[in-house]
Amino acid sequence: MEIYLDNSATTRVDDNVIELIEKVMREDYGNPSSKHMLGVNSEKYLREARERIAKTLKCSEKEILFTSGGTESNNMALIGTATANKRAGMHIITTCFEHPSVEKAADFLEEQGFEITRLKVDGYGHIDIEELKSKLRPDTILVSIMFVNNEIGAVQDISAIGKAVKADNPKTIFHVDAVQAYGKYEINPVRMNIDLLSVSAHKIHGPKGIGFLYIKNGTKIKPLILGGGQQKGMRSGTDNVPGAAGLGLAAENAYKDLAAGREYLSRLKDTLTDGLTEMGVKVNSQKGELSAPNIVSATFAPVKSEVLLHALEDKGIYVSAGSACSSNKKTAAASDTLIAIGLDKKQADCTLRFSFSKYNTEEDVRETLKALQELLPVLSKFVSK
Repeated sequence: MEIYLDNSATTRVDDNVIELIEKVMREDYGNPSSKHMLGVNSEKYLREARERIAKTLKCSEKEILFTSGGTESNNMALIGTATANKRAGMHIITTCFEHPSVEKAADFLEEQGFEITRLKVDGYGHIDIEELKSKLRPDTILVSIMFVNNEIGAVQDISAIGKAVKADNPKTIFHVDAVQAYGKYEINPVRMNIDLLSVSAHKIHGPKGIGFLYIKNGTKIKPLILGGGQQKGMRSGTDNVPGAAGLGLAAENAYKDLAAGREYLSRLKDTLTDGLTEMGVKVNSQKGELSAPNIVSATFAPVKSEVLLHALEDKGIYVSAGSACSSNKKTAAASDTLIAIGLDKKQADCTLRFSFSKYNTEEDVRETLKALQELLPVLSKFVSK
C-alpha cells in the first residue's frame, strides 16, 4: 500500500506531461536560440507553453517569464523589484507567514538597507487588511503576500489586498506567491491588481525545475541572471524547453474542470478533518473558503511529528512535518508559520501536514485515519514514559 499525502511538497507528474517531455527530449532537442529548423521547432514549444499559461491567467503570453521554479520567481520578484525601484523608496511590506524563498529574500534586502514591515496573522493565518492599509507609505515600493500558505493552507483575500495597495498608491508593486494557489483557484492578475505572480510546475503535476513569473507589462524589475540575453534579457541561460513544454501542458490540465477538482479535494479534506477532530486532534486548518481545499495541518501532541511521520511511513503513508524547503534542516524555521498562528514550540514540533491531489481517494483518507487511530495511543504511551 502506498498513500501519498505530501502533494504540497511535490506532485506526481501527469502521464500526458511525461509523454510530451519525452517527445521534446528525444525528437525536438534543438536549442531554441539556434537558427536551424531544430532550433525553430524548439522555440515553438516555448511559444505554445506561454500561450497555454496565458489563457489560464487571461493575460498576454509576453507577460510570462520562465524560471527554475517558485524560489527563483520569488527571489526575482523581491530582489529584482527592489533593485529597480530603490530610488522611489526603500520600504517593503510582507508578512511573518511567507515561504522561506520570500522570507530569506526579504532578510537579504534588509541587510542591503531596505526597511521590511512584516504583517502579523490571526490564529488561522489571515492578515488584517486594515493593518496593511495603516502600514502603506509613500515610499512603499513593494507588497509581497502569499495567496495560499504552504503549511496550513490559509487563503488570503488577494483581491481585497490588491485593491487596498493600489488605492493607496497605484505605483506600488503587488507581488503574489501563488505556488500553492495556482491550479486550485481562478487567478486574474488584472482584475486582482497583481503585478507579479510566482508559480512552480511541480505543484500542479508538472516537472521539477521549471516555473514562471508573471510580470505585468510595464512593471519595473531587473533580472537576476545575466548572460546570453535569452527571454529578452530578463533571464539569461539556455531555455529549458522540455520543462517549459511540460509546465504549459500541466497548467492546461490543471484548469480543466477547476471547480469540480476543487470540490473533490475539499471533500477529502473535510473527511480527514472530521476524522481527526473526532479523535481529539487539534486541527490548525480551517474548513471552507478561507483555507485551501487540499491542505490539512494537525497537531498530535505529545507525539513528535518526526516520530509519527516515520510510523506512518512504515505503513506506506507519506506526509510532511512542514515546508519541504526547510523541514529537513537542523536549524529549520519550518515552525515559524505555526508559531505565528499561536502554537508554542512543543505543539509546533508535534504537527504534521497532509496535502491531497486529484490522484488521492476517499479510501486513502480512511486508511490514514485508521492508521492514526492505531498509532497514536501506542506512541502517546511511549512518550509519557
